[in-house]
Amino acid sequence: MLRIISWSVGLVLMFVQASLLYAQQSEYTIITTEQLKERIDTRGGELTIVDARGVEEYQEVHIKNAINIPAKEFEKYLGKLPSNKNAEVIFYCNGIKCGKSKKAAKKALVAGYTNVIVYADGMPVWEEKGMPIYAGPDYEKRIETTIINSIELNGLVESGKDDFTVVDVRDEEEFMEEHIPGSLNIPLKGFAASSGVLDKKKMIIVYCNSGGRSYNAYRKLMKLSYKNIRQAIFQDWKEAGFGVKSI
Repeated sequence: MLRIISWSVGLVLMFVQASLLYAQQSEYTIITTEQLKERIDTRGGELTIVDARGVEEYQEVHIKNAINIPAKEFEKYLGKLPSNKNAEVIFYCNGIKCGKSKKAAKKALVAGYTNVIVYADGMPVWEEKGMPIYAGPDYEKRIETTIINSIELNGLVESGKDDFTVVDVRDEEEFMEEHIPGSLNIPLKGFAASSGVLDKKKMIIVYCNSGGRSYNAYRKLMKLSYKNIRQAIFQDWKEAGFGVKSI
């Protein structure tokens, strides 16, 4: 009898270890914005798209027809996923530097799902490219930006420190004509898609001529979970008499 119990326990442990090993060896697939859009257009309601962000972010805006399973509460809402473990399940969050979709995808693999996909560009790029979204009542709510004045910004530029990045969000032609020395050009049109070059550990300072485009870039950075953001105005910089560069 003891041998039977021991053998049964050993079998269960082997099964658990095999399941964990399978999950570790299995890989989720990464898809682009265009590939996800094509899936939605051709398969529509057959797809299970999962927003792995928090409830408040999901309620503000999400990919149309996506369900919400916050990565931190994955096990609690596991029942929302298809009963068919071979069904395609697509996870997303706030862009390539947001780890929530990848964490949820790994948990889905551990749960036995075999066709797990991550849309790595996430909500900011999806929104930026004009793809179908659900916008909640707070979607257009205006945010308050933290302004850095020209004197403070010039002090940083001349300090030689490397704990900040100045980003010109105007068009390339405008940047080439004149820009703040040492600044990086990421035009607003593709800002979220190109934001992966920005280090989240540094202060990110976005600027444009009068504030409109840099406000939108600031808002996108917030959605991409950047914490240390400032907004500057290029016109103020020039009126203060500080130097500019051209290419």
